[in-house]
Amino acid sequence: MDRRPGLSIRVKFTLSYAGFLAVAGALLIGVLWFFLVRDRSMLYIPTLDDFQLLLRPRNFGPRLFVPAAIATLTVMLVVGLVGGWLLAGRMLAPVTRITNATRRAAGGSLSYRIELEGRNDEFRELADAFDSMLAQLEARDAEQQRFAANASHELRTPLAITQTLLDAARNDPNRDGGELDDRLRAVNARAIDLTEALLLLSRADLHSFSREDVDLSLIAEEAAESLLPFAERHGVTIETSGAIAPTVGSYALLLQLTTNLLHNAIVHNLPEHGTVQVSTAIGPESVLLTVENTGDKLSPQLVSTLTEPFQRGTARIRPDHAGVGLGLAIVKSIAQAHDGTLTLSPRAAGGLRVALQLPAARR
Repeated sequence: MDRRPGLSIRVKFTLSYAGFLAVAGALLIGVLWFFLVRDRSMLYIPTLDDFQLLLRPRNFGPRLFVPAAIATLTVMLVVGLVGGWLLAGRMLAPVTRITNATRRAAGGSLSYRIELEGRNDEFRELADAFDSMLAQLEARDAEQQRFAANASHELRTPLAITQTLLDAARNDPNRDGGELDDRLRAVNARAIDLTEALLLLSRADLHSFSREDVDLSLIAEEAAESLLPFAERHGVTIETSGAIAPTVGSYALLLQLTTNLLHNAIVHNLPEHGTVQVSTAIGPESVLLTVENTGDKLSPQLVSTLTEPFQRGTARIRPDHAGVGLGLAIVKSIAQAHDGTLTLSPRAAGGLRVALQLPAARR
């Protein structure tokens, strides 16, 4: 928005300091005149000779009071202007650094930090808050760049496979059309799954959903029931337990979150006799959903990367449903959109424990 040019903050501070000193000096001189100068008849407009008398050693009298007062006010005004300019510049130096950092950030330099030294005050708090914001923006920008690169790579893979199959079919007229159709359908289904996962991830990041009262325990039961046939085909047992866990959010997104957690727990499990434990609990101000699964032993370093897009936990992934590497990334985004926290930790006996903490619904 265009604005008319105005005085800088430094000039305003300078004028304020000088004006305050001038007013204070005038009041002080007025008080002295009232109490010290007894002869009111001496109130007159001073001449140049009166100011010259100030430079001569003589007794101070009423005749010299007015020129002395004017000289004093002039000196105070000059001192106020010079001192105010210097003091304002010193006090506003942190604002200048913050302004320069803002311009650099607007130009795309998110790695710059103000790092304002000194004791804590309002300017230091503002600079620290700005540095924290720049750090978050830099991290989010780097995450988006990685996500875009990974998404492009993942989307390019099924397209390249499709192109290869079509080229092979064109060069081999005797190729079985049924086999080609099945493989193309499988590749196309993977591309569709990936696209839908990306759309869901974007929707969760934008917080574009309506909120309602939901019960995490019912959502966990529904997700477990829907994935029960899938778990039985792979020899995995799902165990559910827990109390009513009321919260506020999107039923569809929280169901997708729980389904993703259970699906991930089934896919990354033991080849046989594996188990998945789902439980819910309620605390004073939050509700907790926990999903644990048996499986290979995982290192803490690997677990810390599992919520990043296109990261897969172990080499043991069901060949019939490898997924697109966005399951836990979607879970993390949905949790953040619901003001929740997601905690992943490796189990000592092998496998993964995922704990989702959400704000409890107000009763």
